[in-house]
Amino acid sequence: MSHEQRTAASLFTQVEISPASDPASVMPMRDEATSVLRQILTAQDRQNELLEELLSTLNSNQRQRTAELRQWKQANPRLARNCRGAAEALSRVQTEFLSRLTEEINRDPEVLLDGDFMLNEFVDRFGPRLAHLNGVLQVLSQLGSATPAASPQTP
Repeated sequence: MSHEQRTAASLFTQVEISPASDPASVMPMRDEATSVLRQILTAQDRQNELLEELLSTLNSNQRQRTAELRQWKQANPRLARNCRGAAEALSRVQTEFLSRLTEEINRDPEVLLDGDFMLNEFVDRFGPRLAHLNGVLQVLSQLGSATPAASPQTP
């Protein structure tokens, strides 16, 4: 029984709770933490300044592009209207093309999953056409978007 008593006694030990260091050493750690936080704040302020400059640059570039597009539309009002009409017609073509593409995918999706050959065949058949169609449609849509009010409405 004395062996059991010793084992139980060794399980319960006395723990002394006292500060690991004297309070004077805590102050330099606080100063160091404050210094690090100030450095982080300074870096964050600089990052905000850089983001504001970047945003300003992007906005000025966008304003310049918009002004150039507006000038082009004013110089070519008939062509801008033709671009709008062509974009609307091409949009219908794109819708039909996407309809055929999705029908083919939905008809037998396992074929595309089973082998690389069929997937490559599908991508080769539809991919370039879709990419080029999207590119042309984007250009026509941008050139034909809302013609400026100042342009004359001549046919």
